[in-house]
Amino acid sequence: MTSRIELIGLDGIGEVQPGDDVGELIATAAAASDLEIVDTDVLVVTQKIVSKAEDRLVALDTVEPSHLARSWAERWNRDARQVELVLRESASIVRMAPGGLIISRTRTGLVCANAGVDVSNVGGGAVAALLPLDPDASAARIRGVVRERTGSAPAVIISDSFGRPWRNGIVNVAIGTAGIEGLVDLRGQPDAAGRPMQATVIAAADELASAADLAGGKADQRPVVVVRGYAWRPSDSTAADLVMPVDKDLFP
Repeated sequence: MTSRIELIGLDGIGEVQPGDDVGELIATAAAASDLEIVDTDVLVVTQKIVSKAEDRLVALDTVEPSHLARSWAERWNRDARQVELVLRESASIVRMAPGGLIISRTRTGLVCANAGVDVSNVGGGAVAALLPLDPDASAARIRGVVRERTGSAPAVIISDSFGRPWRNGIVNVAIGTAGIEGLVDLRGQPDAAGRPMQATVIAAADELASAADLAGGKADQRPVVVVRGYAWRPSDSTAADLVMPVDKDLFP
């Protein structure tokens, strides 16, 4: 591990359109900024630009709400079209909470608010962005293109903002990874006092995603952050490893 980690918000990505190649955009922006991407870097890429590039966008005026969506929306003064998209994107509903919030499990196993359906920073509120169909595959594609363009193979994390039980505020977490060990298992290794650790498994990919958001920001149009100085472990594992299995979920 290192005692210093640098977060570099990458300027110049611009407004991403369906069909854009995110890896190409990153390589071009890095070159324009005279930033050399190296193998030891980690690229943290926000979900929103991946969803835009992969055309995971739905115009709300094309959505016909179901009876359930209409009734829930009317009860809590929500947009029935958005509610309908949340229901469609959910593999299962964990909880429908007072105030209109829906906590659901997506098809990739993520448990999050409103199945990740989001209308912020896309289409002026008339368009909803859905999560990528396979965020791990998206991360792998980005990594491959960056390698082709730069000759370097940094790890890639796709991040999204999640709320947390028992804590106020949102943090960014990893919903897709490529090349990096997302869970660092320290069990059995000695602590500072020489005693073997019994339960310490660090969600390193989540911590990197959260830290990167401080340099990227929610409204600063820096959807890609280069994390430099973290000694990450190469791995073929995916962000799916970070998701708690249903049979171990203490709060279903």
